[in-house]
Amino acid sequence: MLTWYQMLVEMIDLRSFSNLWYWIALAVIWSSASHWVLGVPYDMVARAHRQGGAAQEDLETLVRINTSRMLYFSRERGPWLVGFVCFLATVLVLMGFVYRVEFAQAVLFLFVPLCGLGYLSLRSALKVEAGEGQGEALHRRLFYHRLSVQALGMVSIFVTSMYGMYVNAHLFVSH
Repeated sequence: MLTWYQMLVEMIDLRSFSNLWYWIALAVIWSSASHWVLGVPYDMVARAHRQGGAAQEDLETLVRINTSRMLYFSRERGPWLVGFVCFLATVLVLMGFVYRVEFAQAVLFLFVPLCGLGYLSLRSALKVEAGEGQGEALHRRLFYHRLSVQALGMVSIFVTSMYGMYVNAHLFVSH
C-alpha cells in the first residue's frame, strides 16, 4: 500500500519526459498561446472581422491596451528582464546538460520557445503601435502573429518530443 508521500512523489516525478503531466502542460501552453493573440482571445478577432462595428472597436481597444502595457513594461524593465532571462537560461543549460538534471532539461525545452513567443509578441506589439492597430491591418497583424505562434509551437512540440523520446530510449537501454 502506498503512503501519501509515495503517491505524491509518483505524481510529481522529476523524470519529466516520461511523465504524462509534462506533455499535458506542453500541449496546454501552446494551445493557450495560439488562442490568446497579444492578450486577446482569437474568437474575438474572428468576430470583429465578421461583424465589424462595436466588435471591431472592442478589439482595437483591447489590443491597444495590451500592446501599451507590453511595450511600457519592455521599455521600462526590458534590460533587467533580458538579464534575468539570460541568467535563468544559463542556469537551466548548466543544470540540464552539464549536471544531467532531466527536470532542468524539460523546463529548458519549455522556457526557450516561450522566450521566442515573447519576442514574436513584442515585435507584433511594435508593429501595432507603428500603425497596424486598426481595421484590416490589425486583422492581418493578428492573423500572422497567430500563424507564427502556431508554427513556433509545432516546432517546439516536435523538437521536445524528439528529445524526450531520445532520453526515454536512452534510459530504457541503460537499465
